[in-house]
Amino acid sequence: MPTGKVKFFSQDKGFGYITGDDGRDVYFPASVLPAGARPRKGAPVEYSVAEGRRGLHALSVELKEAPVSLAKAARREPEDMVPIIEDLIRLLDSASTQLRRGRYPEGSPRIAQALRTLASEFDA
Repeated sequence: MPTGKVKFFSQDKGFGYITGDDGRDVYFPASVLPAGARPRKGAPVEYSVAEGRRGLHALSVELKEAPVSLAKAARREPEDMVPIIEDLIRLLDSASTQLRRGRYPEGSPRIAQALRTLASEFDA
């Protein structure tokens, strides 16, 4: 069965389009979806397809669950991030003072590592 992603779907109009992994767009009516399914744009799908009078039509569409990101699963709670952000602000404020005096701050690699770690938390 071909796979792709939902390009567009309108519950009101009762149809949508899938962009297949091969780059072709496939029309699908709401009737080929599982009962109660509400596909969102970009949702991964698996479908069967047939050539119709107006192009490709999906005969059945199965929504695939996106794999759970391990980084997102291990992500800290927002409340736990507050003290980390506040400490980082203090650290960067100290670094900017030293930079204004014409020298790089001591512990620059540690600051860089803290910024990378914070970025990975926000990126998850």
